[in-house]
Amino acid sequence: MKGNEALAVAAIRYGADAYFGYPITPQSEVLETLEALKPWETTGMVVLQAESEVAAVNMVYAGAACGKTVLTSTSSPGFSLMQEGMSYMAASEVPALMINVMRGGPGLGTIHPSQADYFQACKGGGHGDYHAIVLAPSSVQEMVDFVALGWDLAFKYRCVSMILADGVVGQMMEKVVLPEQRPRRTEEEIRKLCPWAVTGRKDMRPRNVITSLELDDDIMEANNHRFQATYREIEKNETRCELINTEDCDYLIVAFGSPARISMKAMEMAREQGYKVGLARPITLWPFPVNQIREAAKNVKGILCVELATGQMIEDVKLAIECSKPVEHFGRLGGNVPAPDEILNALHEKFLDK
Repeated sequence: MKGNEALAVAAIRYGADAYFGYPITPQSEVLETLEALKPWETTGMVVLQAESEVAAVNMVYAGAACGKTVLTSTSSPGFSLMQEGMSYMAASEVPALMINVMRGGPGLGTIHPSQADYFQACKGGGHGDYHAIVLAPSSVQEMVDFVALGWDLAFKYRCVSMILADGVVGQMMEKVVLPEQRPRRTEEEIRKLCPWAVTGRKDMRPRNVITSLELDDDIMEANNHRFQATYREIEKNETRCELINTEDCDYLIVAFGSPARISMKAMEMAREQGYKVGLARPITLWPFPVNQIREAAKNVKGILCVELATGQMIEDVKLAIECSKPVEHFGRLGGNVPAPDEILNALHEKFLDK
């Protein structure tokens, strides 16, 4: 299945209550697959094409405030429009899942792959001091698996989780193992799991009121301290990183998403030439796997960050290693995707031939 298609099926099988979205390449297959499968006839899941990305994210906000399992998907320009809604959800402490299948920019840019949304996904994006958990799949199987992981983490910490995929992962086809169908949560289960949720009836006021507004400065400051305490807990417990051949490496490649797959081949080619190259693949971009990257880079002579961007993740890598080891960047822009030999050539140019 395509990555986008597999993600849509995974959402149904997780027992999602609703999807609200708007078409934009290269993720439109998420909405199209849901429309084709008609889960409202089998599981009762709502699938609604909103009139805009702004409308879609606010529908997600409303559903999340009711303790429902809701999601949206978009691509880079649409994700920019959703930032205000994400900030509102963060301040309201409601769980939701957002998918961004990145395309090249700035502006409308190109419909081809990019990773240049790293800053707006991992550094807060919208206004205020907040974070979303950001998961970076590099395979179609992870597009499936991260749906469950993303929602489970969102409900655990009452926050927004995000699957940040590049257009290659969204569009490529691979074999996948799909999860068993989960039943949707009953209203009683929602009340137990989410006692904070809005669960009113037509003939009475809602039991709870969900809002991001607080006009008392001291209370808002206390709220922010509570948010930050949650983020520190997430940083402590939820970092994920795949390390390959890092035990003996002299040089380290750091890459996520599809560039990590391409970098793995470049690593193998370098080892065939006699160079000890390892690969670190951050799976959580926030929280960034600082300790894992630092340990992997402990004895290396140089680090190459490979991104479909001008160099955004490289800032977190430099902060993670906390030393004077050389950290270089290699990336392609405009929707271009590098071949393994281009990454190998960059390794030679920046480190191996010096």
